Amino acid sequence: MKPTLFLLAAGMGSRYGGLKQLDGLGPNGETIMDYSIYDAINAGFGKLVFVIRKDFEADFREKIISKYEGHIPCELVFQSLDALPEGFTCPEGRTKPWGTNHAVMMGASVIDEPFAVINCDDFYGRDSFQVMGRWLSALPEGSKGTYAMVGFRVGNTLSESGTVSRGVCGTDEKQLLTTVVERTKIQRMDGEVKYLDENNQWVAVPETTPVSMNFWGFTPDYFAHSQEYFKSFLSDPKNMTNLKSEFFIPLMVDKLINEGTATCEVLDTTSKWFGVTYPEDRPAVVEKIAALVADGTYPAHLF
Repeated sequence: MKPTLFLLAAGMGSRYGGLKQLDGLGPNGETIMDYSIYDAINAGFGKLVFVIRKDFEADFREKIISKYEGHIPCELVFQSLDALPEGFTCPEGRTKPWGTNHAVMMGASVIDEPFAVINCDDFYGRDSFQVMGRWLSALPEGSKGTYAMVGFRVGNTLSESGTVSRGVCGTDEKQLLTTVVERTKIQRMDGEVKYLDENNQWVAVPETTPVSMNFWGFTPDYFAHSQEYFKSFLSDPKNMTNLKSEFFIPLMVDKLINEGTATCEVLDTTSKWFGVTYPEDRPAVVEKIAALVADGTYPAHLF
């Protein structure tokens, strides 16, 4: 069975302004998502599932889904604040979504096969999809608790305009994930990649140090684990009183790894990541995509 690509598109684009998932950045109005889907189809993925907000369904179907009809099957699922387990209600005054892992949980009704999860507004690159597609396709039928994460080389994820935040990954001798430490300030200084540590000291790390860019691979049992742990998350009073608390994918993965329920292999990729976080990032992304089209990596028209 071909793996599925699950695209997280429910974000409000608050920092960038508007629905940045629909912003045309390619030479013929292609979105970053279009490039991810083009790469995924070529890497052997067999279905797309998008999680979006219900209020922009019509716009999404018209501008996004319509492109892929005839190329690959598509499903839409919806993330909402009141999509909670029985017995729980959304706290009054909460407007922030429940986080990336809550968004993933919305796919349980339409995904029965191994699947990858990505952000819609991140450019991951062809090799990363090839790496994840091969890994998911090679899983024995019925596999459980066998997960993966594309570990981008930190030197391939930096910004030219300042520091970035990255989850720096620790691995064991089998390349299984052991830790993810969030470093909020990473940049290239004096020809080296460095992060600012807890003591306000700049610490150098190898260019190839793996970091997480939210590109995960899961087997379908992940949904049941998430459903159970989300109940525990909601049962913690601090998560209900804090109207900005979020149920993130790394929180779930970390729990399953630490209790021995699952493993998560870190997959190396040569791909260079880039994305649009702020409006100022847009021109550079347009330029990078144009260069990839010019050198023949992508055709001028994807679909």
